[in-house]
Amino acid sequence: MTAIASRIRRARSVARITQSELARRTGVQRSAVTQWESGEGTTPSVVHLAQIAIETSVCFEWLATGRGPSRPDAASFDTALVIQDFARDEIESRALNALRQVTGKKREVIVKVIELLAG
Repeated sequence: MTAIASRIRRARSVARITQSELARRTGVQRSAVTQWESGEGTTPSVVHLAQIAIETSVCFEWLATGRGPSRPDAASFDTALVIQDFARDEIESRALNALRQVTGKKREVIVKVIELLAG
């Protein structure tokens, strides 16, 4: 098993996420996750690596390269965020969570509907 494949498997296992669930969260088929975790399989794109890091709460650099800590230390990060990019109440949070579960063209349609209703 290649190093990146074992890090992906480890991150997923520690996060207690099944291959099917990681596939759903990253918008791929379960077979893609199986390939990512196989030494002879494919390597995920940078976008998918970032999604895996987010979904499993590991550091992107560790996941991609094996360097640095596997888990982020909150004290070591500078705070840099735009408050408007985060849900401000329960309804926005629910909408954002639901949108994250939708893939492909459906996401664009949902956003356009919201924009039309807001306009």
